[in-house]
Amino acid sequence: MSDALNFLVKARPEAMGHYFRFLKDAGKHLDPKTRNLISVITKVHAQTERGLRQYLTRALREGATPVEVIDALLMAFPALGLAKITWAVDVILSMKLPGFEPAALGAEAGWHDLMAESAVPAKGAARIECDGRALFVARGAAGVNAYDSRCPHQGTDIPELALDGATLTCPKHGWAFDVASGDCVKNGTAPLTRYETRVENGRVLSYW
Repeated sequence: MSDALNFLVKARPEAMGHYFRFLKDAGKHLDPKTRNLISVITKVHAQTERGLRQYLTRALREGATPVEVIDALLMAFPALGLAKITWAVDVILSMKLPGFEPAALGAEAGWHDLMAESAVPAKGAARIECDGRALFVARGAAGVNAYDSRCPHQGTDIPELALDGATLTCPKHGWAFDVASGDCVKNGTAPLTRYETRVENGRVLSYW
């Protein structure tokens, strides 16, 4: 939230409370993915980079694909215009999010071979790169899990050095995650993005 909004919340808490309740109630009949995609468009219209980064990350976390994000921007062309769309794409590309590479946008989703199942550590996680995507692979209660290496908060790429035992901590704002479950255990509210994973012929495969 901006400094101006923080000021207004403190100076006029009742009035601003009505405003935020209105925003929350306005989208209650929309699924989370659609609601966040619409919020992406509003942030692009206002050219609010911080808000765009925030709601883009939320939309992806709620299941939006990179192709759907691009489609949403292009569908809003009559309201946004080319200049704002290209501004938004510049911001998105600067975030270096997996799946937004030109080659990936034109590719169909499929299974990717990550590593040998025997190489997944009994505790902690292995950070790997596969087909242009960085992931943490760890053993969980129900088997092997694969998580996007980017923090769900603002898309920060979490390095291997951020792993301490079974806890992965984003260096930017201190969001901490349990790598066995992907759950956020400190400072944040959202889990790591998990990819569908299976073990086949001794190999860990993941789908995106």
